[in-house]
Amino acid sequence: VVKAGTPYVTGIPGHGSFQFTDALLDHQDKTKIIPVMHEQSAVHLADAHFRASGVPLVAFTSIGPGATNTIVGMATAFVDSSAVLLLTGGTHSYMRGHSIMQELDRNHWADFPRVAEGVTKKHWEVTNVEQIPFVIHRAYNAMLTGRPGPVHIEVALDAQAALLATELPNDIGGRWATGRVHPDPADVDKAAKLLVEAKRPVIVAGGGAISAEACAEVVALARHLGAPVVTTFNGKGTIPEDDDLNGWYVGSMGSPCGNQLTANADVLLSVGCRFVDWTSGSYKKGVSYSIPPTKLIQIDIDPTEIGKNYPAEVPLLGDAKAAASDLLEAVRQRTPARNYRETDYFAELKKLQKEWNDDVQGPLRRSNSHPMTQQRAMTELRKTLDRRTIVTAGAGMTQMIVHQDFPVYEPRTHLSSGGFSTMGFTVPAAIGAKLAQPDRTVVGMAGDGDFLQTMQEIAVPVMLGLPVLFVVMNNYGWLSIRNGQNALFNRNVMTEFKRPDGSRYSPHFANVAKEFGLHAERVNRPEEIGPAVKKALATGGPALLEIMIVSEGPEATYTIPGWWDLPVPAHRTELRKEYEEARRGIQFL
Repeated sequence: VVKAGTPYVTGIPGHGSFQFTDALLDHQDKTKIIPVMHEQSAVHLADAHFRASGVPLVAFTSIGPGATNTIVGMATAFVDSSAVLLLTGGTHSYMRGHSIMQELDRNHWADFPRVAEGVTKKHWEVTNVEQIPFVIHRAYNAMLTGRPGPVHIEVALDAQAALLATELPNDIGGRWATGRVHPDPADVDKAAKLLVEAKRPVIVAGGGAISAEACAEVVALARHLGAPVVTTFNGKGTIPEDDDLNGWYVGSMGSPCGNQLTANADVLLSVGCRFVDWTSGSYKKGVSYSIPPTKLIQIDIDPTEIGKNYPAEVPLLGDAKAAASDLLEAVRQRTPARNYRETDYFAELKKLQKEWNDDVQGPLRRSNSHPMTQQRAMTELRKTLDRRTIVTAGAGMTQMIVHQDFPVYEPRTHLSSGGFSTMGFTVPAAIGAKLAQPDRTVVGMAGDGDFLQTMQEIAVPVMLGLPVLFVVMNNYGWLSIRNGQNALFNRNVMTEFKRPDGSRYSPHFANVAKEFGLHAERVNRPEEIGPAVKKALATGGPALLEIMIVSEGPEATYTIPGWWDLPVPAHRTELRKEYEEARRGIQFL
């Protein structure tokens, strides 16, 4: 772990990790131990560190419940293709199957690796100390090469306690598969021909464009062709969102601008995009995509993703940066850079951009309602925070509104639990991002429901003296879920936080944060946000800003420009008819 250049390990010690944590005390000049208050948070912290920097961390836990608590974090990293190494303690090799404390043994002895198998790229069970050198370099190789992902090593207690008279080589990186995989040149040439001949080309950038560091190549290709770039949740930041070729977002929770561009494209270039339901309008033809007749050029490092949800006219199997670079060169050989700003297509893009900013989102962003809209809060935050700020967001309404209403300008500055949409991600992710990028402002933006899942982690930056700003959008509940229930049933249950008398309930999060040792303030009006943020950042330490948000009425939601296949119950007869009609348009079936 030390020789791999891992700057931090994070977790909670227990009897299943005594040996590992004790050994780390001798190496804190190179690899520091970061505490957390829940094992789920250790994995989220490590996950966000990788997303923010490309450098993986190690999360560690004890045996049993400590290990099992990591599953949510591992699933989040797995779905979003983020690299984390999880080390857990394991039952003594000679005690397996005897139901020792915290052993899962009813179906198979020492059974936690089977629990973790579905959320890891690869896992190993170490029962002999001599296996450790080999397994460690295999683990780093697996999580960092090809499509990144989390890996797991379980080390039996007796293997941890044994002595091994060996040393890993200093060049442990020599055990990793370095370099970038390039696609077939013939396929690159076909793709370049399609793009050069296209009248309405569009580039869709997914999380793979960012993790492969392909953003510069994607933007250069877009500018050469005059092709708008639209992004997914995890692709946000591929192109600066004030660039004139930024087409905003695609999908059910994207933007009308992005959806109209992609649905009417003649050639679509996807870069590291999985075409999941949220960013594909649940595959209803013409909502987000029309493939076919749109011709798809699909770049992906994982062959299982190519053609999975849409047929690819030209598959480009390879690393996103290598493929985009090859494609850029091939396009340049075929045609000079276009004066795209003089075209009707660019004029259409500018019109769509203006409609999204001014007509669709503008009223929400400019609203003077009291309590304020989240969109107005995002506008005030964006005015105050510098362009290099990193934001993290977990599940719920705030995640959607950060996606739609908080522009970012660089890769790795928008960290969202996009694919798994995990509540509780925001707070530990902000800590991991700050550790990865200490010279940047980092803001964790959470709804109150999301924040309550892992709010205990605000103790960590206090203990570390780490200047992280947490912003809690308080609207008294899980209102994204409430709004969905209301749409389906005209009533809701268990989504608003209330006392027995029916009155709204919420902790005073600013006061709670003060007791944890953070600078904290509650604000009620938009004009208070900028001064409160400046004051918080000026403290040089951890801080929390609680913003009271509108919770009732049409402004207490976000824009849903696409279609999401959320089955309507049969007893809602008229609504069910509309739903069934919409389902008939699903394209990949």
